[in-house]
Amino acid sequence: MSRFLSGKLSKLEAYVPGEQPRDRRYIKLNTNESPYPPPQCVIDAVGMAEMEALRLYSDPECKILKEGIAEEYGVLPENVFISNGSDEILNFAFMAYGGRGAVFPDITYGFYSVFADLYGIDAETVPLREDFTVDTEAFCGRNSLVVIANPNAPTGIALTPEEVEKIIASNPDGVVIIDEAYVDFGAESVYKLYEKYDNLLTVRTYSKSRSMAGARLGFAFADRKIIEDLEKIKYSTNPYNINRLTQAAGAAALKDSGYFRKNCEKIAETREYTAECLKKLGFTLTPSAANFLFAKSGDIGGEELYVRLREKGILIRHFTSERIKDYNRITVGSRDEMDAFLRAVCEITGGKL
Repeated sequence: MSRFLSGKLSKLEAYVPGEQPRDRRYIKLNTNESPYPPPQCVIDAVGMAEMEALRLYSDPECKILKEGIAEEYGVLPENVFISNGSDEILNFAFMAYGGRGAVFPDITYGFYSVFADLYGIDAETVPLREDFTVDTEAFCGRNSLVVIANPNAPTGIALTPEEVEKIIASNPDGVVIIDEAYVDFGAESVYKLYEKYDNLLTVRTYSKSRSMAGARLGFAFADRKIIEDLEKIKYSTNPYNINRLTQAAGAAALKDSGYFRKNCEKIAETREYTAECLKKLGFTLTPSAANFLFAKSGDIGGEELYVRLREKGILIRHFTSERIKDYNRITVGSRDEMDAFLRAVCEITGGKL
């Protein structure tokens, strides 16, 4: 780093995204992308007309896209915020609401701690229980910024709507972020609770269930006043944060939600199939409601399994923190990809299915 970097940033530990190697062809089960492409209507939407219009700025209000999301989810456009990936919403929310501190689980999405450090927020991490479930009582009555991923990552474990509402209701003077990046794969959303609680911010993304990770498109639901806060920050940083192609693709994707629901169902079925196979091979798994599995082998360490699978052209995600170093997060790919993964695991461990 240069000698000009602000002192408070020099010690910042940046978020480390999943690796995207280009040295060979890999089966990518490391970044929770969808194994299925977007539908033809999305591909058609990003056509020559939009390409030719790239000389013009995109719509800063994202009007067509915002109205489409509002109609799809049965809310008013004034309760929707559009962002450049859901990470941008989280960034803005930490900036806006972290003044009285923040609290989130010790094992969760790694960006939460990065944003807290970036803005000098006094953050507390609450340990997950022994079984990796969220201790909901520990998040009640905080009245600071509370951040919960539901389902959680990398465990995949989901809270019930009743548990989530208890956290929201007990923190009337602090914003509660419910990060629902993976909710479409088996958990229940609480986004409509903003009608009852003005402190709720529910964050969603096109990256996982809508097969558009490369488009960088996120959205959120909240009380109108919270949306106004986020819009104010957006217009103070990057008004044209969603490019023309992404807006067109995002609006088109709403026209074929049935396609995405079927894909989510297929991914959930493949998840359960893969989980049962891994259990037969002696793995311990958490009950996942996401598009990934969190698994530990009884025969080989987490890092060694990651390395040996990588040598076979299969990428999974390994974490080095002490409590989960023997676990790996495994994205659920297509059935063929998961069969290839399972064959490789058998070859490495000597197991049989």
